[in-house]
Amino acid sequence: MELVNITAENFRAFHDTGRILYHGDPNWVAPLDMEVENIFNPSKNHLFAQGEATRWVLKDDSGHLIGRVAAFIDHHKAKDSVIPAGGMGFFECIDNYFAACILFDAARDWLKERGAVAMDGSVNFGENFSYWGVLVEGFMKQGYGMPYNKPYYQKFFEEYGFRDYFQQYSYHIDIVKPLPERMVKFADHLASRPGYSFEHLEKNNIQKYVRDLVVVINLTWADYLEGFTPFRESDLEDIIRDAKPILIEEFIWFAYKDGKPIGVVVAFPDVNQLLAHFNGRLNFWKALKFMWLKNRKTITRNRVLMAGVIPEYQNSGVIAALFLQFALATKKKSWYTEIELSWVGDYNPRMRKVYEQIGAVQMKKHITYRYMIDPSVPFARFTNEGGNSSLRKDYIKKDQ
Repeated sequence: MELVNITAENFRAFHDTGRILYHGDPNWVAPLDMEVENIFNPSKNHLFAQGEATRWVLKDDSGHLIGRVAAFIDHHKAKDSVIPAGGMGFFECIDNYFAACILFDAARDWLKERGAVAMDGSVNFGENFSYWGVLVEGFMKQGYGMPYNKPYYQKFFEEYGFRDYFQQYSYHIDIVKPLPERMVKFADHLASRPGYSFEHLEKNNIQKYVRDLVVVINLTWADYLEGFTPFRESDLEDIIRDAKPILIEEFIWFAYKDGKPIGVVVAFPDVNQLLAHFNGRLNFWKALKFMWLKNRKTITRNRVLMAGVIPEYQNSGVIAALFLQFALATKKKSWYTEIELSWVGDYNPRMRKVYEQIGAVQMKKHITYRYMIDPSVPFARFTNEGGNSSLRKDYIKKDQ
């Protein structure tokens, strides 16, 4: 077997590996090559300003592609963490444990050289709402950005020594069914209280909503996540700009109290239902077909990428009212039949309860694993006990 570094000359091999391994699998949808390439492009991914990444493919003795992996590290985040960790992701491999070990070893050794004492996988060199986790339950077509993999990957990770760092649950709502009456009444009551208002995004005023989104995300996630790197407006402007062809205004909702943004629900149409036709590649003519399929109302599901309420209002029921606005807007588009809520961590029992209260059913489970490169450092599951707010810690204790 031969491990080959990915360069500007052979980058297509990285994407072709997935197409080869999943050929004939009806559940796999190839992500767009150009979207994945942007993650490894220093001019597109701002994390290269404080980190680095590399990739490999694995070939058998006949030169056939049989696996791939990427490794990356955010030096600032690792330096500031109690346990300096890097990441490995985009792992794909034939059903051969020896081949898997070659790929795991390559990522481990590269990260060890850069001072990491732990390796998380399978993760993304970017935000955690895309390409994050190893699928262990719910082997069906995944929503846009959610990874799909072979069932034997779990065994590979665990035999190598990766341990369950945290679990990620994806929920689905059958939007054709009536929404829970209790939730609707409660959300209606909150929406009518003085000072509260709800708005969906408007493309002609995009900068306002990007500013509001940054406020809510940074206040919520900085309180909630250890080692959180605040978003910049430019980061979200790039995401919104790239998503404009498929973005639907009524799928992104904001909650306000006295004009101040306090909560958000962000959902995108599940474009995997279109991308299934293109095998990861778009050109001019395929892009025209993409838009033709989109306009024919081919997409029947949307996916919630993020939802949150700033700490002061997390006991107010705002999140339920936000979901009601979003769900009602989805129901008005009669060709939509399903909402995917992905994902929520096992360390967030409060949001899991909210999902269940609005009628969502758990359908999938991914695991984010951690491997201790330095075995003398104790392993500990992620519980978010180190969050910045005592309020958040109290929530966790109360709900467990």
